[in-house]
Amino acid sequence: MLSKVLRIIGTMVGFVIGIYVFVNLQPLVSIFIDIPEGVYFTPVTIGYYAFGGILFGLIFYLIIPVLISIFNRIVSWADGKLKLVPTQDIALVVISLIITLLIGLLLSYPIYRIPVVGVFISPIITLLLVFIGVRFVLNRKEEFTFLSTLFNRNARSGGGENEVFKILDTSAIIDGRIVDICKTGFLEGVLVVSGFVLEELRHIADSPDLLKRNRGRRGLDVLNKIQKEMDIPVQIYEGDFDEIPEVDSKLVKLAKTINGKIVTNDFNLNKVCELQGIAVLNINELANAVKPVVLPGEEMVAQIIKDGKEAGQGVAYLDDGTMVVVEGGRRFIGETIEVMVTSVLQTAAGRMIFAKPKQDSEKYSSGVK
Repeated sequence: MLSKVLRIIGTMVGFVIGIYVFVNLQPLVSIFIDIPEGVYFTPVTIGYYAFGGILFGLIFYLIIPVLISIFNRIVSWADGKLKLVPTQDIALVVISLIITLLIGLLLSYPIYRIPVVGVFISPIITLLLVFIGVRFVLNRKEEFTFLSTLFNRNARSGGGENEVFKILDTSAIIDGRIVDICKTGFLEGVLVVSGFVLEELRHIADSPDLLKRNRGRRGLDVLNKIQKEMDIPVQIYEGDFDEIPEVDSKLVKLAKTINGKIVTNDFNLNKVCELQGIAVLNINELANAVKPVVLPGEEMVAQIIKDGKEAGQGVAYLDDGTMVVVEGGRRFIGETIEVMVTSVLQTAAGRMIFAKPKQDSEKYSSGVK
């Protein structure tokens, strides 16, 4: 509906512009067509003006949809870029612009009065002050904590419209479980994939090593699936930090820049982010958190597949990858037996279950009786 209204208004504007143009061209046209100069209301001149209005109206009628389409693309592009800029950065830029423009106007006023050169020097000084002021503020934005606190408070209270950015690490992309997490709907906000992470994935996918090449291609397939099949929005961060050589350090810098959270499986990156005060979403920790809770005394079935570290121990694995250490289970290697849980150990690497064969427990119980 809006496009139709704009098209009608554009046609009317084109009609008026056409008449105005043809009125100004009348002295030139009168050389070729017998149009009396200075006479505006004759059948010939009215037809001449109508032709100009209709011609320009038709042109505007045809180009208005193209202009609307171009405008919408520009707005969408600008909106996508601005979404990656933290709100506090925008506020700092606006405040610094206002202050530096006021200072520039005050300084340029006496300079403007200098004969000849003052007219040219005055705007140059104003623009230079604006550039220096904005650059100065953005380079020290971490010191303006009152703005960050204000915006974070609004976001927590639910009154703000700030989206939480989840920055994907290379390890989290290659892992692939991020797709299943997105399908469940537990992950909210905007997924951000940086250009330097894409470049790292491309290098891995082009590696001569078969294993690395397969991992890189899997990561690219995972990104493609997230973009095409998931409802969660995905944005590509085109910026780079050329002064920082390592990808992990760039991710930390990006998280600080856009006030985002890093999604990773990298244990070392997790520790670095904790030291830097950056929120981390560790997929391994999430997987450990949702594993079934096993209590001492419960019974389960396990297949002993190899020796343990201690003498007589056997090792089994549950379907979710949890290691089960069975005391005295070495003699059952290759067999599936019932075991009784004796204790559970939670570590940073995951959960370990200690158990013993159920038949040994029954013999011990009967012996005691």
